[in-house]
Amino acid sequence: MTVETFVPSTTVISLTDAAVKHFEASLANKPGKLVRLSTKVSGCTGYAYVLDLVDSAKADDLLIEASDKLTVAVAADAADLLRNTEIDYVREGINGMIKYNNPNVVNECGCGESFSVS
Repeated sequence: MTVETFVPSTTVISLTDAAVKHFEASLANKPGKLVRLSTKVSGCTGYAYVLDLVDSAKADDLLIEASDKLTVAVAADAADLLRNTEIDYVREGINGMIKYNNPNVVNECGCGESFSVS
């Protein structure tokens, strides 16, 4: 008989290769900048994602080394809302957009701007 131990995931976010390439290209002419991901209370269902290019992380941000050229700072107060979220960059026709694959989301508004978690 074997015993399995449940180990909760400590992954806050991950980025697809397409997202890494997109952010690296966005930062190519902005030395020293990094991407910061946070959330804000917004919309009809609760929260909205906020992506910013910043000069430095805040003291309590979680730092994710996505590549040797890309660091993503995640706001500490958003970590539980974002846990295990995959960030992707997708092209639909001539448009490109960031997609958040967040397993914690239980409801999204019709326009896709805001979400709620359980």
